[in-house]
Amino acid sequence: MTAMTADELVEEYIKLGLALGRHVDGFVDAYYGPEELAIRAASGAPVDPTKLADRARLLLSELASTETMADRRRVWLAAQVRGLMTSATRLAGETVGYLDEIEACYGVRPAWEHEDLFAEAHRRIAEALDRHSLRSPGSLADSFNAWREGHVVAPDMVLSAVRSLAEDFRARTDAVFGLPEGEHVDFEVVTAKPWSGFNFYLGGLRSRVALNVDLPVLSLSLGHIVAHEAYPGHHTEHSRKEVGLVRRNKQLEESIFLVGTPQCLIAEGLADLALEVIASPAPEVVLEGHFKPLGIRYDAATVAEVAAAGDVLSSVRGNAAIGIHDRGWSVDKAVDYVESWALTSRQRATKTVEFLTDPTWRAYPFCYIDGVRLCRSFVGGDPRRFARLLGEQIVPAELVEG
Repeated sequence: MTAMTADELVEEYIKLGLALGRHVDGFVDAYYGPEELAIRAASGAPVDPTKLADRARLLLSELASTETMADRRRVWLAAQVRGLMTSATRLAGETVGYLDEIEACYGVRPAWEHEDLFAEAHRRIAEALDRHSLRSPGSLADSFNAWREGHVVAPDMVLSAVRSLAEDFRARTDAVFGLPEGEHVDFEVVTAKPWSGFNFYLGGLRSRVALNVDLPVLSLSLGHIVAHEAYPGHHTEHSRKEVGLVRRNKQLEESIFLVGTPQCLIAEGLADLALEVIASPAPEVVLEGHFKPLGIRYDAATVAEVAAAGDVLSSVRGNAAIGIHDRGWSVDKAVDYVESWALTSRQRATKTVEFLTDPTWRAYPFCYIDGVRLCRSFVGGDPRRFARLLGEQIVPAELVEG
């Protein structure tokens, strides 16, 4: 049998990803590759997942023996296909352990964070609130939530604040990393989604960024969302890779972005790191400079102190996900857990668990939790290393190796 060429291997990978997208809504996060492949994938009945798993195994075998592709590219593509094979296997009805699924799809094996870490974070948050005279009668959760919810951005001010931040972050990103000529982002508000923000990369260096307003938008998170979804996060990564990898290097595998692959862990990790990279050393001061003229509440010193104290609480959702999918927790137990340990409202805890139980996103939280940890360690404060994340094909193991 004749060995597949590099182009044939990539085409088979794209076809496999598009075929899986017929089974899972949102599985194909973005695609701007050859139109004929998308047309063919959308025609006829969806391919049986068992057959897709077999195709993935065959493609992995071909990648292991190919001499037609550079090693770095081959390793990246094999990691992607391994994730697709795992998703196809689950869709075919085979049992895959939750932790095994995450490791195969995203390249990391999550660990349970002991609640002692969360309890210590609660202690530090309480001290921070006390120092700023923000404790009120009642529980710490009551005080913390009152402080958080006091940062609601009026609905008619959300897009004004977003555009102010985006203009600034775009200029900073262009100055440090460079942006392709002609790139553009449109922002909109949406409802009835399991996520808080989403980048829909359209190809042609354009993105549509949607902000979910099911829950009141907080100034505490707005800067992070803009940096994460646009500059220098998802939009910046997509547009730089479209120009550098797809157009210049003809690596068409980068024209498709697939959930359930290590590509996501790198993307979410760098995007969660984006704000501190672009606005270091004091992103809160930068954000305050945007919010104060708009009459939006935001005190940089307090926010920085409380955020540092509670940083570890992002792992609460990871424990909740493991509890649901690996330890048999009910949804109610998970909501209780998130509400208690994340010091959040019942409404926000319920929204968190909605994401953790969504069929598309059930394993995805660790792309954020482990992704930002690995990317922060890899970057080590060096913008040149962040630029590598924006423009190169990197697998999670490389973040550990440095």
